[in-house]
Amino acid sequence: MLHGARILVAPLDWGLGHAARCVPIIQSLLARNALPIIAADGGPLALLRAEFPQLESVQLPGVEVRYSKTSNQLWSMARQFPAMVRSVQAERAAFDRIRQQVRLDAVISDQRFGVRCAELPSVLITHQVFPFTPLAQRALRKLNLRHISRFDRCWIMDEPQAPGLAGELSHGDAFPPNARYIGVVSRMSSANQGKATGYTIAAVISGPEPQRTLLEQRLLDALHELPGAHLLVLGQPQHPRDEQRGNVRVRSHMSGSELANAMQNAELVVSRSGYTTLMDMAALGRSALIIPTPGQEEQEYLGRLHARTGRFIVQEQDAIDLDGALRQLRGRAKLTAPRSGNLLEEAMDDLASLLLRRAPTTLRRA
Repeated sequence: MLHGARILVAPLDWGLGHAARCVPIIQSLLARNALPIIAADGGPLALLRAEFPQLESVQLPGVEVRYSKTSNQLWSMARQFPAMVRSVQAERAAFDRIRQQVRLDAVISDQRFGVRCAELPSVLITHQVFPFTPLAQRALRKLNLRHISRFDRCWIMDEPQAPGLAGELSHGDAFPPNARYIGVVSRMSSANQGKATGYTIAAVISGPEPQRTLLEQRLLDALHELPGAHLLVLGQPQHPRDEQRGNVRVRSHMSGSELANAMQNAELVVSRSGYTTLMDMAALGRSALIIPTPGQEEQEYLGRLHARTGRFIVQEQDAIDLDGALRQLRGRAKLTAPRSGNLLEEAMDDLASLLLRRAPTTLRRA
């Protein structure tokens, strides 16, 4: 038990995936009587506030990343790389200010390398232990491992046995000594089904602009051409929107339970090949049509990986064929949700032990 320990949870703000996968982390902390504090900005902050309106939250700005409109993201990322490096320093400074305002006992950072503290137990959440990059991959992987080593613990959201869901991103020879797998972690559950929604296709998108909007436009055009009622979720919780456009219901955001119900009951789910979405679909025991962001190395790798494993249907953004995906999906056997056992709970036990060793009186305050 964590007995009133005040634990900061800080997701990266590239899209909504990092915030969404922090939901079960926060739920596990609450189940152990901890007091999670949310630290985020923009859409991720809006998502977590909607999921946990009772929790204390603070604004922790990040860097606004924009993709190119083309399929080549190399130069767009190269131009923004200095700002990304500065953002680690900026979030470290912002975190230091937050520490002075909010009493903390530990920190859980989802892919935010600047959110850690030598005086507090600090945990990094990631699935990218060995990231793919268009240039200098070996050097950047070494830098990534160096950042990971500065945390007390690294929780890897994947199955221990390769290839898992993340493949080479989370499995490799130079495994960090402070790391452990916590299994597939998702806020979705096939056990929490509500009334059937009746949607033929449920499309859920998010991510940096302008690629998010480009996919929104292509999917709207494609959905209007197919018979049936469809759903398009835009991944913009900070901009409330709910409207009917022909046979497509367009919503800016849905709660985790609403989204799980819609995806579980739709004939076909369409999304990016973002890792959180893959974990969500695995938790629901479903396949999906996944569309990698053009030029985004990680998503393109995950697309190639699961085109080979056969777990998902993969299409390029400029060649979307929803009718073909529906035909391909029909007749497929339902997938079995992965069984992670108690990996997350064991990691929470380890965090509690770390807290006791670092500050023996911390967990006795409650």
